Amino acid sequence: MKIQEFIVALHLCGGISRKDIYRICRWMIKNELQLPTEKIIDNLLTCSLKKRELFWRNFTSPILQKRLAQNLYYSKVVTIIDKKYPPQLLETFAPPVALFYQGKLSLSNYATSLAIVGARENSPYAVTVLKRLLPEVISSGIVTLSGLAQGVDSLVHKLTMDYQGRTVAVIGTGLDVVYPQNNAILQDKISTSGLLLTEYGLGQPPRRYHFPERNRIIAGLCRSTLVVEARQHSGSLITANLALQENRNVLAVPGAINAPLSAGTNALLAAGAKPVLNASHIIEEFDYT
Repeated sequence: MKIQEFIVALHLCGGISRKDIYRICRWMIKNELQLPTEKIIDNLLTCSLKKRELFWRNFTSPILQKRLAQNLYYSKVVTIIDKKYPPQLLETFAPPVALFYQGKLSLSNYATSLAIVGARENSPYAVTVLKRLLPEVISSGIVTLSGLAQGVDSLVHKLTMDYQGRTVAVIGTGLDVVYPQNNAILQDKISTSGLLLTEYGLGQPPRRYHFPERNRIIAGLCRSTLVVEARQHSGSLITANLALQENRNVLAVPGAINAPLSAGTNALLAAGAKPVLNASHIIEEFDYT
């Protein structure tokens, strides 16, 4: 088995933690990309004996080999040992060891990536804000990044392409699963003209815990994160907090103090996030001169 296939098989197998998989990958990197023996893997695992037995049953099963072949055939993959792996993710906490993708991986460029997140049940204000900001932001060469969820995420992707821009969607399902269902055409378009990215293998449905995990990838890939609308204690604020933890810049659009969908963004501003009143406030975050 080739080393990339070995890492993808570990990733798809299940039964051991992400930390253990990362530990095995680090061992391979340290040892000039050698494949570890069963004994070395056992020494690197921190799980219980029962979980080790389950892992080895899964890892050596024909079912896993079939899943591996299907994933490698259906999509492209980049692993943590590959030169094409986004370098900014290597600096983050618990980077994904494998990412499945369709489209142009070169769009996952830290220097030009702006994450834009917001409420799933957005107001007309979010549409007005994005239509005001995005044309100039896109014309400056910035690539938008979001999660293809209902609401602001989908608006970001759709408007970016309407304005002839480039967009990256990090999803919380397998590449062959569409969530929400009404995003089927949008997801297909991003997979061909932009970049569709996930750490989940084929057939993986939208589970609740997938979305916080997906948010850490969004926060890690971008140079800055812009929150357009967010309720207090929303998923968008989780992404913003993850971005702060990874030393990324956080920006927020102010809103009316009595608007529930601006409670989260106004709280970010009160905590020190940069206010965005026009496109220039975003573009200057990417200015190296």
